[in-house]
Amino acid sequence: MSIQSTIEAAASTLPPSLARIATVVRENPSIVIDKTINELAEECQTSVASVVRFCRAIGFSGYAPLRMALATELGKEAAQFSARGAFGSEISDEDTLQEAVSKLAALELLAIEETVAQLDFDVLEAAIDAIDGADRILLYGIGASQFVAEDLAHKLLRVGRNAHVLADPHEAVAATVLHAAPTVAIGFSHAGSTIETVRFLETARANGAATVAVTSAKDSPLAHAADHALFTEVRESAFRAGAMVSRIAQLTLVDCLFIGVAKRRYAETVDALRRTRQATHALRD
Repeated sequence: MSIQSTIEAAASTLPPSLARIATVVRENPSIVIDKTINELAEECQTSVASVVRFCRAIGFSGYAPLRMALATELGKEAAQFSARGAFGSEISDEDTLQEAVSKLAALELLAIEETVAQLDFDVLEAAIDAIDGADRILLYGIGASQFVAEDLAHKLLRVGRNAHVLADPHEAVAATVLHAAPTVAIGFSHAGSTIETVRFLETARANGAATVAVTSAKDSPLAHAADHALFTEVRESAFRAGAMVSRIAQLTLVDCLFIGVAKRRYAETVDALRRTRQATHALRD
């Protein structure tokens, strides 16, 4: 997991003094390379001790190891993004439209690459097992995560799976207590702390359903409520309206789940896709 993605995922769970450091480093990662620990503490209006605690919270023993690792990571990304014609994670007022689009594309490509690179295929396989063996697939997310849930439901329905996107939190919880076994419940939340989505998975698990979480936060309530947790690696741009990069990373995991489920019954999948394509073709005229 990249350092910057680790900071992104941990930011919402850190105490205020450490969260301020996370925000500053997230917006300008090179500040760690450019400033001493005292200078960073002053920049973040906190103490040197808080900076050390921040380093430990994201997996480093101190500031020096963080500086070295982040310098290496930023150097690799500079070479990678420069080859693509875009470097720098944040969109500024001085950027041309082409530069802004290139920066966004670089972040989205990086999210896909890092999400797949750190993917636990044992967990993915177990989640696919749960979906493939379920008579009923319940999906829930709020905001942009609902669109991701709808995308997976659409794909599963096209290959004959009984998938339902639940649009209302009361409806979502109510559906989980109905004894229609076997059931799998899949919850989507970037930060992993959306109360309604957490309760959806908790209630589903309490009522015997298999539970799957798609989130970026490993130590989050949603991840703890899941039998199988799949994690995205994301550096979301602050210049956004709703999820952008995080949505792309979630959709990557959706496609991994779908491909895995579809392959389980390859002949049936191909036949279902052919028949649904034919059935909808007339609607395009």
